[in-house]
Amino acid sequence: MPLIRRLPKRGFNNAAFHRHYAIVNLDDLNAFKTGTVVNEQLLRESNLVRGHFAGIKILGDGELKHGLTIEADKVSAGAREKIEKAGGSITLRDERTSQATVSHDDGDLTSQEAAAAAKKRSTSKASATAKSPKEKTPPES
Repeated sequence: MPLIRRLPKRGFNNAAFHRHYAIVNLDDLNAFKTGTVVNEQLLRESNLVRGHFAGIKILGDGELKHGLTIEADKVSAGAREKIEKAGGSITLRDERTSQATVSHDDGDLTSQEAAAAAKKRSTSKASATAKSPKEKTPPES
């Protein structure tokens, strides 16, 4: 019998739902010019972040020599202090905005037409989602 089947299974493991973040230290950010907006796209282009991650986390290892505008998902307290001390700023990305869907734009419609279009959209969604239950008919003898 294989070893994995012989060993007892105990406890709870939530590793499947763990979010992995790409780690970037402040020393790595010194390569960018003063005033640069550092985001995930720029970090990927400069090969500081490679692979698939749930987001970016900035850690405070090292010193930041000049001010940068940093967009990240998480920032440690030490890194936040050092960035603000160097004259930079931090913008935390919101998970909901990165996964938000684009809404329909009714730019050139009048208010009445916009209300009618919204009502039509809401009724069409309601009729599409509301399905009539199938009725079972008894078999005829």
